Amino acid sequence: MPSTPVILILSSGPISRNPRVSKEASALGGAGLDVTVMTVANHARSEEYDAELLRGARFRRVALDRISRRGFPGLRSTFGRLVTWVARRAVRVGIQSKQALGPTLALGRMARRFEADLTIVHTEMPFCIGLDLLARGRRVAADFEDWHSQDLLPQSQATRPLRLIENAEGELMRRAAYTSATSHAMARALQAAHGGALPVVITNSFPLQPEPAPRPLGGPPSFLWFSQTIGPGRGLELFLAAWSQTLNPSRLNLLGDVGAAYRDKLFRRLPAERRDCLRFLPFTSPDKLPSVIAQHDLGLALEPTLPANKTCTISNKILQYLNAGVAVVASDTAGQREVLERVPGAGILADLSQTGELAAQLDALLSDRRRIVAMGQAARRGAAETYCWEREAPRLLAAVEGALRLPRPAAR
Repeated sequence: MPSTPVILILSSGPISRNPRVSKEASALGGAGLDVTVMTVANHARSEEYDAELLRGARFRRVALDRISRRGFPGLRSTFGRLVTWVARRAVRVGIQSKQALGPTLALGRMARRFEADLTIVHTEMPFCIGLDLLARGRRVAADFEDWHSQDLLPQSQATRPLRLIENAEGELMRRAAYTSATSHAMARALQAAHGGALPVVITNSFPLQPEPAPRPLGGPPSFLWFSQTIGPGRGLELFLAAWSQTLNPSRLNLLGDVGAAYRDKLFRRLPAERRDCLRFLPFTSPDKLPSVIAQHDLGLALEPTLPANKTCTISNKILQYLNAGVAVVASDTAGQREVLERVPGAGILADLSQTGELAAQLDALLSDRRRIVAMGQAARRGAAETYCWEREAPRLLAAVEGALRLPRPAAR
């Protein structure tokens, strides 16, 4: 092992859209390791955010270009997208290919040429590449930010090579130098499904931000829900059904990119007198998001209970609400129950399908400002004492150090 171990982190999209990769790379680079993130450039606007993240970063980034539209890079990019399109259509007739996950072959060639002491793979396409690297005698660790084979509803499975994804997950669980997961619920579920060692639990917590300023108590309480995209399948319709029945005044803010048709659909679900209380906020860069969150009173974490990945994971939302000292309203999933059991008093769990019951829970909160303030204070304590990156980074470093001490696997 060289004096400065070389770490390759393999992902499949912009760093700014995967804060877990950014935190991992920063922690390992800050510990003195030589860290490179290898990914796919496939979202033009995110390139600007990535450039911001990389200024002064303790790691470097190399990317497979899938954005260019001109010259030879453009031809290569177009051809790669065409191959992925064909491969995804082939899944519909039973032909499963790694190319259906994206430019697996091209990214895999880049990874094979990179001499690393440990490669940490994130997401489905890098998982498949990780198996190839293991077969070549490379050390590989796998981070299960999501349980990918259990992360799609039936209508979304038609073009995904689920057998390949599930096989890659199982092989990595049994053969990787270490595996990590985002919650204890996720770790137990993965081990039950695939065997292998219990994954190290490294939550998606964020670095502890400065103590938020007290929010003014004037005006109605403000709910916030955020994501890169505002769309169906995220619990918003169910929440609106309950929120529209509440008697106490409040505001609802949805942050993210939204199409006009879906925005109008949500407005139509509300009685006319409540529509002025619903606001859509534009998507913001990751560095500005914490300050935006801290301006609100109640954070919504509306994860569905199906598929299995959704109920097991701990969403970024709930962890960022804790960090900002914002009281939490969370759907009753295994992952979110895990958080609120460890941070008592920081929020409430709700069954989104029980509209009347949820409306009553919300009204009870909205009528008691002191309770909302106390919940926010408990949330902030929970971030400082349990759910912040400063608590998680040592577990990551210990896992990586242990992996680097292992002999390289035998090539197959």
